[in-house]
Amino acid sequence: MSPTDRAFMAHALGLGRRTMGQTWPNPSVGCVIVREGRVVGRGWTAPGGRPHAEPQALAQAGEAARGATAYVTLEPCAHHGLTPPCTDALIAAGVARVVAPFPDSDPRVFGRGFAALRAAGVAVETGVMAEEAGRDHVGFLTRVRMGRPHVTLKLAASLDGRIATATGESQWITGTGARAYVHAARAQSDAVMVGAGTVRADDPSLTARGMGVSRQPVRVVVSRLIDLPLMGQLARTARDVPVWLCHGPDAPSETRRAWQGLGAKLLPCRLSGRQLDPGSVLDALGQAGLTRIFCEGGGALAATLMQADLVDEFMGFTAGVALGAEGRPSLGALGIDRLAEAHRFALIETRAVGGDILHRWVRAD
Repeated sequence: MSPTDRAFMAHALGLGRRTMGQTWPNPSVGCVIVREGRVVGRGWTAPGGRPHAEPQALAQAGEAARGATAYVTLEPCAHHGLTPPCTDALIAAGVARVVAPFPDSDPRVFGRGFAALRAAGVAVETGVMAEEAGRDHVGFLTRVRMGRPHVTLKLAASLDGRIATATGESQWITGTGARAYVHAARAQSDAVMVGAGTVRADDPSLTARGMGVSRQPVRVVVSRLIDLPLMGQLARTARDVPVWLCHGPDAPSETRRAWQGLGAKLLPCRLSGRQLDPGSVLDALGQAGLTRIFCEGGGALAATLMQADLVDEFMGFTAGVALGAEGRPSLGALGIDRLAEAHRFALIETRAVGGDILHRWVRAD
């Protein structure tokens, strides 16, 4: 990998991040067209998933695309969907070389885009910044490979691991810097997910504020009986920002009708004992098109996801305050008797954010 290829691919990845969280079920792809060392076209997946990055970059490049190199952050699509294949557009524009990190895992595309380009005489190089691209496309790749969204669990806790006082007061344990970071993380996620207890206790809006996004994340509530306030913020704004309710088969029909009348989308899920099965919840969200879930708890939902080994990334904020044993724990009971039974995560980042500490972890396996 040449330094030049790496630099232009880094530019393309940066473009793709501009609409991360706004393009589901499509990946957020970036594309840079370069001719004789000069960028002649740039594009990224538009909110809603279309148009794709490549045709936008090619339109900007015009005739300058002929003989140029296209840096694309994922294999160009090769199938006819709502739009023609991007491989056809690249070939028709006369691009001489395509650089990409890896094949698209979608079985409709996998390797076919590269094969079509090579068959047309276009040079193809892969493996450029594959690790970085993998992190950016992790939600799309998880949904394609596993049928469910990638899940990031966020917890903001005191030094002793509490998320609220004994009376339930939790605003605000962390400072303004951490809260701004969380809003940015929401903006880059397809959906923000919480449990019913969090909605009843905090009446949250769950929107990404101050980020200038054109498409707010879906607000997902996991609630077996949909026992949620019909006059709360989510109910009042369900027609403006999507609200999806994952519920059980025993949710009262009148409650379902009330929420549907408010504009909410209902997703029926299976039960596991007396709780919603977390795998069924994520499968339903994946089938509905979501690729990246930012879960903000509370403790019961967080514990359920941890027990089911469905947390892919953990984002924690630790504040310089102690609440004591009477405070509410950040995680509900996990039923762990031996340390060997606990799920392990690998640290990928730690730094100060304002007066708090951010630590990010991913699956150790």
